Amino acid sequence: MLAPLRPDDDLPSRPAPQARDLIAGLEKGLAVICAFDQERPLLSVTEVAERCGLTRAAARRYLITLEHLGYVRSERGRWSLSAKVLRLAQSYMHSGRLPRVVQPELHRLVSALKEASSSGVLDGDDVICIAALTAGQLVSSTLQPGTRVPAWCTANGRVLLAALPPAQLDAWLAGRTFEARTPHTITDAERLRAEIVRVRAQGYAVVDQELELGLRTISVPLESSDGMVLAAINVSAHAARRSAEQLVDECLPALRQTQAALRRQL
Repeated sequence: MLAPLRPDDDLPSRPAPQARDLIAGLEKGLAVICAFDQERPLLSVTEVAERCGLTRAAARRYLITLEHLGYVRSERGRWSLSAKVLRLAQSYMHSGRLPRVVQPELHRLVSALKEASSSGVLDGDDVICIAALTAGQLVSSTLQPGTRVPAWCTANGRVLLAALPPAQLDAWLAGRTFEARTPHTITDAERLRAEIVRVRAQGYAVVDQELELGLRTISVPLESSDGMVLAAINVSAHAARRSAEQLVDECLPALRQTQAALRRQL
């Protein structure tokens, strides 16, 4: 059975801060940056306001400030992120303990299996990739640090959801709709719950072409030495190269070895 998920990837859980200790302007500014994504790389002031729950006037001020600081740019009434935003991610990749510890193990895993591998952490509806390595074969564009994928239809996501306490998983599933990314995607909440319960019991997840056609993935949790789930790590292969059964028979043992090696370091 999977260990519980630690809410932060490097620190034990802490009580919620008092409102007086929070800087609302910083929170809203970061929300404006996060309003841009792969599906919406260009946004108007009105769209930013709607996505962030701001007035149009406030959204405009945040965008102007971020432009002044070099994090966004504007052209013909549309706004987009600038490359400077990468500094924020780079700071984490260079200083965060998880990426630094996981990346060398990914090299060993990929070298042994000749398949792609990535590690991710749960963030709301999604899994954020914190480390990734391919074997020289293009499997999926999602296998790179910083990308976000839906938790419900990915192996890393299901492993992380399986580590949630039952009440927290119920709250996560409640009120969500699950988009069919392919004809194979599980979109029914009760079927998804049953699959996550199965993952929790067996300690690994296999997802067969639910995120992308032709992509099969197997994942296990990364646990700290005290038994808390910090992240997940997977092996991804094209469906033409390995069946779901082959992923379990041929890749799971190597994943288990990586899991054990990382537990000693985390």
